[in-house]
Amino acid sequence: MTIVQESSRVDILTLEERALGALWGLALGDALGMPTQAMTADHIETAYGEITGLVDAIAEQPVAPLMPAGSVTDDTEQALLLADLLVAGEGHIDPRAFATCLLNWEDDMRARDSLDLLGPSTKAALEQVREGADPRITGKNGTTNGAAMRVTPIGIAISVEDPERFAKAVHESCMVTHDTHQGWEAAGLVAAAVSAGMAGASVREALEQALTLIEELPTLGHPTEKPSVLERTKVAISLTREVISVGEVPSTALIHELRHCVRTHVGTSVESYESVAAAFATAYAFAEDPYAGLCFAANLCDDTDTIAAMAGAIFGACGGRGSFPEADLALIAQVSGIEITERAQALVSLRTAHSMCLP
Repeated sequence: MTIVQESSRVDILTLEERALGALWGLALGDALGMPTQAMTADHIETAYGEITGLVDAIAEQPVAPLMPAGSVTDDTEQALLLADLLVAGEGHIDPRAFATCLLNWEDDMRARDSLDLLGPSTKAALEQVREGADPRITGKNGTTNGAAMRVTPIGIAISVEDPERFAKAVHESCMVTHDTHQGWEAAGLVAAAVSAGMAGASVREALEQALTLIEELPTLGHPTEKPSVLERTKVAISLTREVISVGEVPSTALIHELRHCVRTHVGTSVESYESVAAAFATAYAFAEDPYAGLCFAANLCDDTDTIAAMAGAIFGACGGRGSFPEADLALIAQVSGIEITERAQALVSLRTAHSMCLP
């Protein structure tokens, strides 16, 4: 596999700028998709017309009613939680500590009367943990996108130049809630694309490198009857190529055609073989216009916030924080009160410390 070396293109973007881009891109995609999450395409069109920027959620929003524009959801909050654990563990994630953090986070969300709670796989696993189960074995049925939505910090902190270490870290992040083939492939694809972007790859290069790496690595996690995330993602990108040519600026007609294609032939549900594939299709189609891509994802249907968040992390790792409107990021910081800079710096420090040890 051809991997862009860590030292290349540093005169264009620093690692810290890329790390900030990945985390802010995740948060921006999350916030853009917040008002439309868990909604049908018809409901989105009726309620909002077309999402072209950050907007308030309507009162009928099924998960986040009346949340103000710029609010993030569980995607961003859990990613930042994972970042803190990864830094504290010097590149490793302890499953018991992770389970405890997720349980505490859920309790805090309940205390705030938030409906934006855990996804189905994570919730099922943590219910077992509450009942005394070992968190190292509670994720064997999790096939949804919870591990993939929060894995971005691993892509920032760990280079794909060390595939074994990369695979171990991703698997550690999946173990408690998504320790299946699908959970591993989904998280691995997103983390690998982010990591390749951190190393200087363009968006489409990062997507291709991620597909190649996950195909070459041994499949981890428990087998299930669900489709392969890797294979479904390949199909999604192939379908996207049929609609939008490389280098082509998507017209309004092509955007609507691609939106129909993704909804109909790829899927947008919480299942990782749909939502991760949709995120990769989005990133591929809008490689030259990240913000348009995030708005595209927000207008799909169903798990819009997670699809946009994963695509945003990839866009940001490849293009840096400057890929996104500063006014939008400022609004998210103000409304959601999240801290990005120190976490980005700490994750980059992990990456550079380990890179110095590579041959």
